[in-house]
Amino acid sequence: MELIYKEESYQIIGKCMEVHNELGHGFLEIVYKDALELIFRQDGIFYEREKPYEVYFREILLPHQFYADFVVMDKIILEVKCVRTLTDEHIAQTINYLKVSKNKLALLVNFGRGKLEYKRLVY
Repeated sequence: MELIYKEESYQIIGKCMEVHNELGHGFLEIVYKDALELIFRQDGIFYEREKPYEVYFREILLPHQFYADFVVMDKIILEVKCVRTLTDEHIAQTINYLKVSKNKLALLVNFGRGKLEYKRLVY
């Protein structure tokens, strides 16, 4: 079975590993997002940070939007966490982001441990 956006996701995870290797764990989530933004910009990787998405319920636009941490290469959601362990709630949240954005792949990345933890989520 072929992985969707295999090369692109490897490249993004590689950048996350670079950030984690240099900063380690223990910072707030915002620090890792700032570092990722810097490395994406330096390496010429197209991204949007805090990209807003509208949410509809029964074909009615709800007043609140959700904001993807990053949308990388205009097709992959990158959700950044800094927690002891990724939970079912983090996974469910990211899957909902995929539904609303209509993207096919999300990378859920956790910088909160000694070793970078990540999950590929396909919708």
